[in-house]
Amino acid sequence: MSGRPRTPIGTYGAVHVAHHGRRRYTAKTRFRDLDGVLRQVKATGASRGGAVTLLKIRLADRPGYGRDGQLGLSSPFADLCELWLSDLAAREVTEGTKDNYRDDLRLHVRPFFESYTLGEITTGRVEVFLKQQAAVSYSRAKHTRTLLNQLFGYALRHDAISRNPVEGTSPLNRTKGAPQALTMDQIAAIRLAAQRWRTGPGVMGPKPDGQVRDAIEVLLGTGMRPGEVLALRPVDITHTRTGMVANVTGTVVAQKGRGTFRQPRPKTDASARSIPVPEFAAVVIRRRLKLMGAEQREVTIFHNRAGGPLTLHNLRRTFREFLVLAGLEDSGITPRWFRRTGATVLARGLGADVAASYLGHTSTAITEGHYIEPDRRIDFEPASVIERTLRPIDPDGSLLSRPIDEQEEDLLDLLDAAQDDDAA
Repeated sequence: MSGRPRTPIGTYGAVHVAHHGRRRYTAKTRFRDLDGVLRQVKATGASRGGAVTLLKIRLADRPGYGRDGQLGLSSPFADLCELWLSDLAAREVTEGTKDNYRDDLRLHVRPFFESYTLGEITTGRVEVFLKQQAAVSYSRAKHTRTLLNQLFGYALRHDAISRNPVEGTSPLNRTKGAPQALTMDQIAAIRLAAQRWRTGPGVMGPKPDGQVRDAIEVLLGTGMRPGEVLALRPVDITHTRTGMVANVTGTVVAQKGRGTFRQPRPKTDASARSIPVPEFAAVVIRRRLKLMGAEQREVTIFHNRAGGPLTLHNLRRTFREFLVLAGLEDSGITPRWFRRTGATVLARGLGADVAASYLGHTSTAITEGHYIEPDRRIDFEPASVIERTLRPIDPDGSLLSRPIDEQEEDLLDLLDAAQDDDAA
């Protein structure tokens, strides 16, 4: 069937100008709105050119029909940000994750794009932005890319744009040769520094209570997130004939206006898990439990003088002092590296799937949850591998001495991409 081609959605046809007497011109055209209907748009001016200019301004600002006029190609990027933030507030994700998204938007994404309308944000402009972020760090670029995908996904769902401009940008490349896990020498140096911290002659103030020293042993032995370790309570620890089991049932988070508290659920559904504890970490936990009374079964094992959970801020601050004492202050090591070290050991000793499941970060969790009868038995083999590799006395460092392979790098990318509750 032949005929005049249909006007594409979001565009207009020929502009016609009529003269209505002295200094009065009317320019008009038909605009095809996002609901597919052609509607007449017109503007009047004192000259032919003035009428056409005013008409084009009205076309550019046209909100569209069939979507409540919330967003369109001419909408400022700031409008998308505000609507997406309102949507984020109603989503069922942790407050810590929401705060991370808000900070990334406020500090990095919005300042770059706020002068553009949605129609002006092209794949090329997103590419320039992501390259700037990648020059700062791989992690920064990955987080901001994730955020942009969410923002433009929201715009797509509201018919404000026809495609996501993030699609087609270059893949993000991690710097090759970057350290992925702690070495045995670094682990030994950090352990020694933790033992020596504030114990020398002439040290003023109260002696350290050893909580951060013990917490990093549990981090190393279990591969938990720092917030999960700080959320452990006596009631979460069980003893079997095979060994100790730590049940992850919550995490410690810090929220603006509320401070630090124990959240009664971990980061994700997959994060709720039972972890067999290697003996070197079990020794530490048993020692901490002996210092607590029977009435403190629901008090966190690592707690302040008031009985509240030890804060992530205090853990990081003291850990940085350990690094200075160990001569590793410029190494870039953070508490997150203990989790990455556990992932590396288990991936090399038992495979990436076992490591992901043990760490509570696995894409197979949905399949297992819906189609496979859950296995309630606790597999202590991961604990045995970590015990053999990372124990303080006579460790076997052969697994950590191997070069990283592609499968391990993919696993560590998953860990780094997640905005865990230990992110600064």
